[in-house]
Amino acid sequence: MIRVRNRQRLRRKEVADLAAALESAFGCTVFGADTPVDLAEAGPFRVVLVDGQALALFAGDRPTLTVRGVVAFRPTKRFVTVDMGAVKFVYNGADVMAPGIVEADPGIAVGDLVWVRDERNRQPLAVGEALMSGPEMAVSERGKSVKSIHHVGDDLWKLDEPA
Repeated sequence: MIRVRNRQRLRRKEVADLAAALESAFGCTVFGADTPVDLAEAGPFRVVLVDGQALALFAGDRPTLTVRGVVAFRPTKRFVTVDMGAVKFVYNGADVMAPGIVEADPGIAVGDLVWVRDERNRQPLAVGEALMSGPEMAVSERGKSVKSIHHVGDDLWKLDEPA
C-alpha cells in the first residue's frame, strides 16, 4: 500500500494549464480552473488529487489520466482497444502486445501516453506509453505496443479505495 506524501495545493493558473494539457491530449473535459487540485507523491508517482481522488499522474513531466480519471472523464482520444483474451494480462499489469489489439486511435504517435480498454465493455484497464503509432498498432502482429505505467488493481488504484 502506498501513502500520499508532500501534498501541495496548485495555483489557479497551474490548474488551468494542467486541465488544458489533459483536455487537448485526451479530448474530454476535466476539472475547471476553480477546482481545488493538489499535487502529491504516492510511491513512485506524482499524482494529481481532485477531491481526494488520484485522477491524473505525471509520467516524467507529462500529465496523463489515471484509470480512475479515465472512468470519471470519459476521454475520446488516445485509446487502445484489446481483445477479451488480453484483458486478464493487462489487468495484471502486463505490457500490451500487438496481437491483442483490435483497434487504436489513429492519432496516437510513438511516445504518447494512452489508455487501454477492453473490446466488449469499453472499460478502462490501464494507462501506458505507446511504443508504436496508432495505425501501426492496429495492423501489427508482432511486438510490444504499449508499456504499462498504471493498471486496475495496482497500488495507485487501491489508493482511492476506502480503508
